[in-house]
Amino acid sequence: MLLIAFSLPAYARQARVYGYVVDQDNVGIELANVVVLDSETPIGTATNKNGYYELLLDEADTVVLSFSMIGYTTVQQRIIDLKEVLNINVQLLTDEQMLTEIEVRGIKHTEGTMDRIDASATRVMPDATGGSIESLLITFAGVSQTNELSSQYNVRGGSFDENSVYVNGIEIHRPLLIRSGQQEGLSFVNPEMVENVSFSAGGFGAQYGDKMSSVLDITYKRPQAFEASLSASLLGAQVYVGHGDSAYSMMHGLRYKTSKYMLGGLSTAGNYEPTYLDYQTYITWKVGGRQHSAVRSQPWTMSFLGNVSQNDYRFRPDSLAQAWGGNDANHLNIYYEGQEKDRFLTAFAALSARGKVSENVETGFDLSGFYTNERENFDITGEYVLNRADVVATGVFHQHARNSLQAGVINLAHTGAWTKADNTLSWGVSGQAELIRDYINEWEWRDSAGYSLPEDGANMELYYALRGDSAMRSARVQAYVQNKHKWNTNSGQWILTVGGRLQWWSWNNEVLPSPRASVEWIPGWKRDFCFRLATGLYYQAPFYKELRDTLTDGLGITRIQLNRQLRAQRSVQVVLGGDYYFRAWGRPFKFTAEAYYKYIDRMESYTVDNVRVRYSGKNDSEGFAAGLDLKLYGELVPGADSWISFSTMGARQRLLGTNTWTPAPQEQRWNFSMLFQDYIPQLPQLMFHIKMQFADGQPYYHPANRQVSSRMPVYKRIDLGATYVFNAKTAKFMRAPSAKHVKQWAIQFEVFNIVGWKNVNSYLFMEDAYGTPFISPNYLTDRRFNLKVTVDLR
Repeated sequence: MLLIAFSLPAYARQARVYGYVVDQDNVGIELANVVVLDSETPIGTATNKNGYYELLLDEADTVVLSFSMIGYTTVQQRIIDLKEVLNINVQLLTDEQMLTEIEVRGIKHTEGTMDRIDASATRVMPDATGGSIESLLITFAGVSQTNELSSQYNVRGGSFDENSVYVNGIEIHRPLLIRSGQQEGLSFVNPEMVENVSFSAGGFGAQYGDKMSSVLDITYKRPQAFEASLSASLLGAQVYVGHGDSAYSMMHGLRYKTSKYMLGGLSTAGNYEPTYLDYQTYITWKVGGRQHSAVRSQPWTMSFLGNVSQNDYRFRPDSLAQAWGGNDANHLNIYYEGQEKDRFLTAFAALSARGKVSENVETGFDLSGFYTNERENFDITGEYVLNRADVVATGVFHQHARNSLQAGVINLAHTGAWTKADNTLSWGVSGQAELIRDYINEWEWRDSAGYSLPEDGANMELYYALRGDSAMRSARVQAYVQNKHKWNTNSGQWILTVGGRLQWWSWNNEVLPSPRASVEWIPGWKRDFCFRLATGLYYQAPFYKELRDTLTDGLGITRIQLNRQLRAQRSVQVVLGGDYYFRAWGRPFKFTAEAYYKYIDRMESYTVDNVRVRYSGKNDSEGFAAGLDLKLYGELVPGADSWISFSTMGARQRLLGTNTWTPAPQEQRWNFSMLFQDYIPQLPQLMFHIKMQFADGQPYYHPANRQVSSRMPVYKRIDLGATYVFNAKTAKFMRAPSAKHVKQWAIQFEVFNIVGWKNVNSYLFMEDAYGTPFISPNYLTDRRFNLKVTVDLR
C-alpha cells in the first residue's frame, strides 16, 4: 500500500493504452508494430505472440497511433483527449498482393503430447521452495504435489521416481538418500538459465528414456549480449551472469537457499540449520566452418554444462506439542534430545558437440558424468506423553542412523536426425556405466510403560533394525529410432510419429523393447481444433533403490540384499486428447482435455513416507491408473497468462496371489489447481499472482504390514504474491544516466498458505505395551511471509 501511495502521483500525468491486434480470422498477430505518429521522440512497441500490446503515454489532447505488419494493410487510430486507461483493439486486413498460400497465425498448435511452458512465470510466482520449474508444473493437469518443502512431484498416479528430467538432451539424476522435504536442497534446473521448457504427462516419444510417468525437457539459452540478475529474499539469494555473441556464449549461476524460516513453521520446535549451495555454468562456442569455391562446411557447436551442489542439513529438535481430532481430543507432547547431520554433495558435467554433416543431416555427441556423495547421520531420543480420550500413554524412543552412499554414472551418447520435406527420421544410441556403494545402519528402540517394544516377556528387542553393505557395478546400452511424417489431405493435416527404444542392462541381463506411436489430426473444417492419440509400451527400469530386497534374520535384524532377478516394471499406455484454440473477450485461450489408461504388470509395490519411497525389492504386484485431465489456458486479463487445471483419476494395485485391489500409494482421486495473474489497470507495474491447489488426500499405510490404513485429509493451499516493477517505461528515475545499466528491478511480497490450513504430510505410528496403536499426524508449514528483491542488469 505504501508503494501505491508513493507511486500514484508519479503516474498521474500518464495514460495507459492497451489492446489486441488481430487478423480477419480474429487471431492475434505477433510482432505487429504499434507506433505513435508525429512524436518528438520515437514511441512504440510490438505485439506479443497473442497480438497484445501496451503503451504508457503522456496525457495529450490528440494522439495518432499506427498499427502495421508486413502483409497487412496499415490502420491509423486517432485518439481525442487521451487520459487514464484506454482499450483499443484493431483488426488488420490481409494485403491484396500477399500470396494466398501463406497463412499467418498468432497461436502455434502443440504437436504431440509435449506441452510448452513459459519459464518466466517462475520469477513472479509465489513459491515456498524459492523459485523452481517444478513449482510451476504442479499447477498443470495430471501433476500433483502435497509437500511445499519439496520439488518432487507425481504424475497420474506414478511415484516420484517415474519422472525423467532432461537438460539439453541429457538425463539428470537426483540424490538417492533424501527422505524428507526438509533435507531437499535446490532443484538442478536454474530458472534464470532456461530458454525452453516442454512437459509431457504421458504418451511421449521414443527419444525419451525408460520412465513410465512423465518427461520434463529443458533447453538452456544462449545469450547474445551481456545480461545479469541478482535477487535476495528470506529464502536465499542468487546471482546470474550471461554474455555472448554469434560465435560463443556463457552463463554462470550461483544460488544459495536456506529453508530455516520455512521450517520454523513446522510443529516440531528446534534449531534448524539447512544450507544449500549450487553453482552452474553453461558455455557454448563454435568451431570449424569454412567456405571454399567447391566445398562449404558448417561450423560445429561445442558446449559444456557443469554443476556442483552441496546440501547441508543440521537439526536439533527440542519439542513437539500438537492436538488433533474432533475438539482436539488427542494431545501429543514429545521432548527431544540429540541431533541430525546430513550432507549431500553432487557434481555433474557434460561436454557436447552438435553439427550438420550435410544439408539434411544433423548429428551430435554427448559425454556426461554424475557423482553423488551422501551421508545421513542422526541420534535422536524422544520422551512422549499421549492423551487420547481417557487413555494416557507414555514412552521413550531412540532413533539412530549411520547411512552413506556414493554413486557415479558415466554416459556416452550419439544422436542424429535426417530431415526431408515433411519427414524427420531421428535416432540415438548410448552406453552407460554405473558404480554404486551403499552402507546402511539404522535402528529404532521403543519403550512403553517400562516394556521394550515389541515385548515378548523375556528379551529386549529393537522395534526396527536395518543393515546393509552393498556394491553394484553395471552397464546399460540404449538405442532408439523414430520417424515423424506430416501430410495434408482434404480432411486436414495429419502428423504420424512411430518409433521404438531398446535397452539392455548387465545387472539382470534384461532386454527391454519399447514400441511407441502417436497420430495427430488438425481438421481442415476447423483449424482451431487438434486431436491426438498416443500409445506405447513403457518400462520403468530399476536404477538402484528398487533393487533393495530385505531378509529378516532370527535376531529381528532386517538385512538388505540386492535382487538380481528384479525385472523392469512394464506399462501399456493409451492417451486420447485434444486442444481447442479460441478467443473470448477479445483474448486468446486454449482448452486441453486428455483421457488416459495405464496398465502395469511386473509392478514393484512401494510405500511413501514424506518424500522417501520404500520399495519391496520384488515384482510382487500389478496395477492400473485411468483418468481425465482438463486445462484452460489463456489471458484471463489482457497481457497476463493464467491457467486452471482439474484432474480426476483412479489408481489401484493388487499383490500377486491375492484378490484385493487397494488404492495405489500416489492415488489422488481429484485435483484442482490454478495460477492466476492480475494487475491494476491504472497501475500495470503492480501485479498480483495467486497459486492455489486443492487435492484429494493420498492413502497412507501402516509401516509394519503395508496395509492401507486410511487417507490423509484434503491438501489445501493458497499462496499469494504481489510484485512491483520499476523500469524505464514506468519510472522516471530509471531513465537517468546513472541507471543505464539497470534494465529493471522489482520488489515482491509473498504470503504462503495465506489461510493457514494445517496440511498433513505423513503420520507417526506408535503403540503401547498392549499393542494399542496410536497415530499422530505430521503437519506441514503454517502461514509464512517472504520479501524478495530482484535487479536485472544489461
